[in-house]
Amino acid sequence: MDFGFFNLFAHLLHLNPVLSSIGSFSLAVINNFTWNRVWTYPDSRTKPLGYQLTLFAMINFVGLAIRIPLFVFLEGRLVQFFNQLELLRAFQIRPIWVAHNLSLGTAILVVMFWNFYINRYLTYNDVPF
Repeated sequence: MDFGFFNLFAHLLHLNPVLSSIGSFSLAVINNFTWNRVWTYPDSRTKPLGYQLTLFAMINFVGLAIRIPLFVFLEGRLVQFFNQLELLRAFQIRPIWVAHNLSLGTAILVVMFWNFYINRYLTYNDVPF
């Protein structure tokens, strides 16, 4: 079986992987919001907490909605591409592994920039509410 880190952790603890993914995403959003509000953008604390957290969460959900289809699209295309490369077979590297990691890395990079810039200018701008 091919598990990601959180799926492996969920599997070892006999947890539902979907619920574990939702939980880890939610905890990551709350953690990122808290540290950004407290440390990175302290001037943004003039905005109401509920409004700011809701906006931050919505932006992150949009980021997730960008990441999933982008990952699926890229992985499918890259698997086809890497299956044609004899060099990978010569080194006994699985094309799916290369395609999966490149797709995931690209999707994470795109969403990282999305989340940073949109949150910087909407959630954490210095203009009071």
